Amino acid sequence: MTRPKTQSDEQVLEAALRLIHGHGPEALTFDRLAKACGLSGATLVQRFGNKARLKQRTLLHAWDDLDDKTRTLGATIARTPAGAIELLVALSQGYGGIESYAEGLLVLREDLRDPVLRARGAAWRASLSEILADCFAEMSGPPQDVGLLMASHWQGSLLWWSFDPTIDVTAYVEDSLNRFVAAIAG
Repeated sequence: MTRPKTQSDEQVLEAALRLIHGHGPEALTFDRLAKACGLSGATLVQRFGNKARLKQRTLLHAWDDLDDKTRTLGATIARTPAGAIELLVALSQGYGGIESYAEGLLVLREDLRDPVLRARGAAWRASLSEILADCFAEMSGPPQDVGLLMASHWQGSLLWWSFDPTIDVTAYVEDSLNRFVAAIAG
């Protein structure tokens, strides 16, 4: 008979994600994770196999969280351009300050290296773009692929903010997205 788990895989993956976000992807080792979550290294190896699989499972868990957050926010916003802005500003709140954002770029590097994680990113892009496009359905003649255009503008605004992070990221993003909507509404 197997012993009951004292911590679920989700709890362990949350601890792994905190390690990655706090110290970078290379900080995720079985030894460090064992110390962070209180399980033995051997138990973690049994559950996750090897470091590459552990990292992939951790980042897939992060994608699950982002998908859930996007779906939840997408279900609550008004289907208007202002609702689209509200959604993207809310998604921007998790970035924190410049140091946190910079560490997040290291995580993105890991997503880009792994075809499974890249596929999750592509699926999220499609889902987010569809939600955003629905917010422009009432607009007369919105540009083709307006959802993807807005998502791309949002990501660009985050990058441009990072070079001069003198104001709050959400304020910067909101202002940039308002200007984007004004430009396409003409």
